[in-house]
Amino acid sequence: QVQLVESGGGLVQPGGSLRLSCAASRVIFSSNTMGWYRQAPEKQRDMVATVTTNGRTNYADSVKGRFTVSRDNIKNTLYLQMNGLKPEDTGVYYCNLDYGFGPSAWGQGTQVTVSS
Repeated sequence: QVQLVESGGGLVQPGGSLRLSCAASRVIFSSNTMGWYRQAPEKQRDMVATVTTNGRTNYADSVKGRFTVSRDNIKNTLYLQMNGLKPEDTGVYYCNLDYGFGPSAWGQGTQVTVSS
């Protein structure tokens, strides 16, 4: 099964920036959606940003204008550039790979903490 490994999380002050990466060990189907999902303390896991193989993006309203999701299809790597970070952005960020059918794959998550 495909393995997704997130990296780039850490502690940052409000207004700071962070860049997350997610490397997929392999992608079986070329047509897919990769995305970032966040689980804040005592909250459910919610979509933050997704991007399809052809570059179509979708963002949660709370991060529009601040976050940019992108992907490198050759490297099978997903990125999330986070600018203007706010305390409410704190949470564990999980990488997801979805072929559009069957179960999707999840990474182990990377912690992002925004605090002064």
